[in-house]
Amino acid sequence: MAIVKMKRLRVVAMVQDREELLRRLQHMGCVEIVQPEPDPDDPLLSSLTSPEGAGLAAAQEVRNEAERALEVLKRYAPLKKGLLSPRPGVQEGDFLDEARAQKARTAAEEINGLDRRLAAIRAQESKLEGQRAALEPWHPLDLPLDTASTSQVTVQLGTLPAGVPMNQAQGELQAAGELAELTEVSTDRDSHYCVLVCHTSQAEQALEALKALGWSRANLREWTGTAAENLDRLYQEHKALETETASVEEKLSGMGEWNLPLRQLSDLAGVNASREEARGRLLDSQTAFYLEGWVPAERWDEVRRELEIRSCAYEAEDPAAEEYPSVPVKLKNNWFTSPLSMVTEMYALPAYGSMDPNPLMAPFFILFYGMMLADMGYGLIMVVLSLVIMKKARPKGATMRYMIPLMGLCGVSTFVWGAVTGGFFGDFIPQLLKLINPESTFALPALFSPVDDALSVMVGSLVLGVVQIFTGMALSMYKQIKRGETMAALCNEGAWFLVFILAGVAAVSEQVMPCVTAILVLLVLTQGYGKKGILGKLMGIFGSLYNNLTGYFSDILSYSRLMALMLAGAVIAQVFNTLGAMTGFIPTFILISFIGNALNFALNILGCYVHDMRLMCLEFFGRFYEDGGKPFRPLDISTQYVDIVKE
Repeated sequence: MAIVKMKRLRVVAMVQDREELLRRLQHMGCVEIVQPEPDPDDPLLSSLTSPEGAGLAAAQEVRNEAERALEVLKRYAPLKKGLLSPRPGVQEGDFLDEARAQKARTAAEEINGLDRRLAAIRAQESKLEGQRAALEPWHPLDLPLDTASTSQVTVQLGTLPAGVPMNQAQGELQAAGELAELTEVSTDRDSHYCVLVCHTSQAEQALEALKALGWSRANLREWTGTAAENLDRLYQEHKALETETASVEEKLSGMGEWNLPLRQLSDLAGVNASREEARGRLLDSQTAFYLEGWVPAERWDEVRRELEIRSCAYEAEDPAAEEYPSVPVKLKNNWFTSPLSMVTEMYALPAYGSMDPNPLMAPFFILFYGMMLADMGYGLIMVVLSLVIMKKARPKGATMRYMIPLMGLCGVSTFVWGAVTGGFFGDFIPQLLKLINPESTFALPALFSPVDDALSVMVGSLVLGVVQIFTGMALSMYKQIKRGETMAALCNEGAWFLVFILAGVAAVSEQVMPCVTAILVLLVLTQGYGKKGILGKLMGIFGSLYNNLTGYFSDILSYSRLMALMLAGAVIAQVFNTLGAMTGFIPTFILISFIGNALNFALNILGCYVHDMRLMCLEFFGRFYEDGGKPFRPLDISTQYVDIVKE
């Protein structure tokens, strides 16, 4: 239950052994490879170069191909699995088998090729649809669309706005010349589709008259034959494309067997990409390479045995204090405290060499969460959900592997607090029994009620807040004393410990004035520590009094949210139960109660987490926590779709 100690690892080995060494380190999954810091005073180090990165690009391209193929199969042949189905397990040897990977890659290329063909078909269908729409108005025309004008006769297809009456257009045309005729082929909401035939000698005057009415020449010169003939050809082409589409989609729908191999291919490509990224952080000469990284001290013997069987030089040393900001952080906790890593990582990892907050935070977080939700029914749901998900789905993700166990632990606390307050979906059982028998006076046993004893609950919440704040103050004192700042610890947190103790004595006894006098003397003697001169000490005393009094008061008052959320959840549940009971009909009561409690549970399961997080991150962490740690990211076999069974 601490921050894992790290060792800085340096390795020099032959270039021909590089790939095999990287694969072995990836199999072990305990070495983070880092980019060596440049050293201008070391000419040998500055002469080394980074390896070329073609392998990384190739691995990323393979992964992209696999992901595209999976997206295609998701549409046509989705993988059928249950809601809580775990990720399939694959032997490491099978996972790394290049022959299997090549077959999956061939399948990915085929699937993506079929998808590209479908995209091309859709584009062609859109083009055909546009052509059909352009030709459809000319369907009644028997004249070939490519009919050209002669030296004596001008022939032109065109449109007039639908708002122009045809008799007006024909009248204007006759006025321009007697040897011209305008024939309407069809009309729609926007246009009249017409054929103009006139003697060449009158073509200019006829076109000028029609253009004044909005004449626009139809762009159909690339077509040959009549509109009907072309529409029939377009129809046949469209039918052929539909047939091909059905054939391609049928073929894709029958390729669902490649879902799992393609997932393995995507994961394998990701593993290869991470190894290539690590390879890019090495430094090469013509014959050797230099590797620098971090390894947990507890795994060093395992890494050393691997290095000893190879032709390489290596060293591992503990980091110096000035190197701590660059040392990666890995937390090591047990089953009870490790789920709290979800909270820690959302806030910030602790700095290397500082204190792991999880063991200190876990009891408070779980206790406070259960107190705020405080219902046996809600707690039971959380525990059951947690157990089912852990057993069925076996979550592996960065968040889920912490969130689900944390939900189970908080569910236990919620159930216990529910038993203390007598809540089971609010007052569901007493209300139900009263509907069955109006004379019933049954009530679940409880030590106190958040509704009837709200003041006592608030006092208890503040007391719990004082306990957590005292814990944070004690941890702060421990850190200062460990650094040799004993007087600062005694004059700051130590003095305020005594202030709180004396204030408590004054509250429970009649010795108010002696306690107040002692508090004032104590603050005068301690709060000017570290300040120079009388003025500085006076300013330090008054500044410390203001900051600490307001700070401690507001921090302790923040814990009243424990009472507020407990009371709000209980009241909301009771209100919905009462609304259901007012119907006097048991099925209606159960329905309304179910809906109300479901809403109450959904609202508070997240709300309690948020408020609990606030208490931890502001009121607790602010007193002792040193953040800024970088997560430990070893070169390992990390997968998204399958679980690797190492051999």
